[in-house]
Amino acid sequence: MLLTITTTHFPATDLGYLLRKNPDRFQSFEVFGGIAHVFYPEATDERCTAALLLEIDPVALVRRQGGRNRVPAGGGIDQYVNDRPYAATSLLSVALGKVFSSARTGDSKERPELAAAEIPLEVGIASLPSSGGAQLIRDLFEPLGYSVSVSEVDLDEIQPRWGISRYHSVELRANKRLSDVLTHLTVLIPALDGEKHYWVGDDEVQKLLDRGSDWLRSHPQVELITRGYLGDRRSLTRDALRRLADEDDLDPDAREVRSEAVESRLERPLRLSERRSTAILGVLAELGAMRVVDLGCGEGRLLGQMLTDGRFSSVLGMDVSMRVLERAASRLHLDSMAPKMRERIELVQGSLTYRDRRLEGWDAAVASEVIEHLDADRLGAFARTIFADARPAAVVLTTPNAEYNSLFPSLAAGAFRHPDHRFEWTREQLAAWSSSICDAYGYSVAFRAVGDEDPSLGAPSQMAVFTR
Repeated sequence: MLLTITTTHFPATDLGYLLRKNPDRFQSFEVFGGIAHVFYPEATDERCTAALLLEIDPVALVRRQGGRNRVPAGGGIDQYVNDRPYAATSLLSVALGKVFSSARTGDSKERPELAAAEIPLEVGIASLPSSGGAQLIRDLFEPLGYSVSVSEVDLDEIQPRWGISRYHSVELRANKRLSDVLTHLTVLIPALDGEKHYWVGDDEVQKLLDRGSDWLRSHPQVELITRGYLGDRRSLTRDALRRLADEDDLDPDAREVRSEAVESRLERPLRLSERRSTAILGVLAELGAMRVVDLGCGEGRLLGQMLTDGRFSSVLGMDVSMRVLERAASRLHLDSMAPKMRERIELVQGSLTYRDRRLEGWDAAVASEVIEHLDADRLGAFARTIFADARPAAVVLTTPNAEYNSLFPSLAAGAFRHPDHRFEWTREQLAAWSSSICDAYGYSVAFRAVGDEDPSLGAPSQMAVFTR
């Protein structure tokens, strides 16, 4: 099994310092089931390539596994004659982690600045298995910013009706920190293969969280990756997904990235994002709200529209993620904004399920496509925080209408529109929840449709406007 890492960062031979492997030496390391060789096919100031060649001994692999056998075959000769020596699997992932352990953690005594920098990197994987074909490989790597090139093997040329091989030659290109690339590989390679050469236990969940908590939760294929990495162990997958979701709060990175990815396929043809914003701004104008807080503001799209509307004298954007708020600040150009406009906006980090004095005293609060990302047992805390503690004069809330889902041709029956939705309500369910809010906190509510209405199923999104 061959994997190569190439850079054109000048001087390119500094790759040897990052990997802690001298380009002038051929080195070998004992790893689980075999030997890993590291060498440099090319090493100049303009271009440097490090190669990891993994030699697996199938006999030694089976003997070492003993009763904890996780060889993908069912026994007999298949234990020894299989794809493990030739395909990128958990064996390669473990070898990467061991041989390049310092590089994966971002540690470089000789070049610490380079280890922390994003540099041009190319990764070549000779044989990467994927049950979902080339598209699944793209679906896993492209959201992380990689340019992906996949070569497929048409087995029909060997034997008719064999189809496309599950093994692919892959090239990945990106400007990234080397440590991030190695971490992505150690998670996504075994996730694509779906098999582990060792027993998958509770410790694997923590290992996954350690390697992926800062990027995996926002990945559109988080569930598939988690399930594949954990060998399709359902209880472990559920545990890992719960912990990735932060339990108490929705993760806004996950909401923004994954929602956008799915919206392009489902909602974008209906222009729902644009129509939601238009509907919200219209309601705020009717209410005469001048000071508005956007709960779960994400990257600040609605905030930007309010800033360009002179009717709003002050706007506050709150989100639980600093990374999202940083992207919002960049998107809104806060650092170069005219002073008078800059005085009208503030971005703050905070939770939607804990009392926060900064949320008090506003004319209106907007919660657009937020509540469906909260676990059902956290809705009560959300309601108390907003309707009892912050108590704005009005709350404008939007959420998908589950009844409309049957009109999306690509959405399976019973499936949610976005991967991290905890629920999606019918119009009757939203009305019942809203009524309980009014009874408990002294508000009244009116409902509106967002998007074109179906005569029997209603509009794709629903809006509840609470006033007191």
